[in-house]
Amino acid sequence: MSTAVPIIRSAAEGEKRWFYGGGTHTWKATATETGGAFLLFEDRMAEGKMTPLHRHPDADEALYVLEGEILVRIGDLEERVGPGAVTLSPRGVPHAFLVLSSEARLLCLQTPAGSEAFYRAASDPATDKPDASRVVDFGRVQESAKQHGAVEILGPPPFEPA
Repeated sequence: MSTAVPIIRSAAEGEKRWFYGGGTHTWKATATETGGAFLLFEDRMAEGKMTPLHRHPDADEALYVLEGEILVRIGDLEERVGPGAVTLSPRGVPHAFLVLSSEARLLCLQTPAGSEAFYRAASDPATDKPDASRVVDFGRVQESAKQHGAVEILGPPPFEPA
């Protein structure tokens, strides 16, 4: 029997967290709410935000681009994608992305939902202050990855400087 609970959230609803890898998450469905089946959050980021090359050993990660454009690398594949595009990084496959537009909004689905503790430890509740003024702290992200094991940081972003 599932332990998931019914969820109905408007576009503006969900717990908002500033992620120290850059960007603001709005959590749409948490591990507890989905009975561990998945974690779903919206990620709003500014131009130039990029992830280090990393992988999720125990989760598949799908991204759906709501707004903007990103350059994504998954394994040996690299492509620019925009609104309506979907990417899938299967568990264990190295991947990264770079925001190319002035802003990007992605919907991120990770299944199963084993990475919530990583994101909580690498973020703070978002405030009314503009998040763009916050400083990215990959040290905090890396420490959370080591502590929670849901993400393995493999190296720097794999993208050539502009």
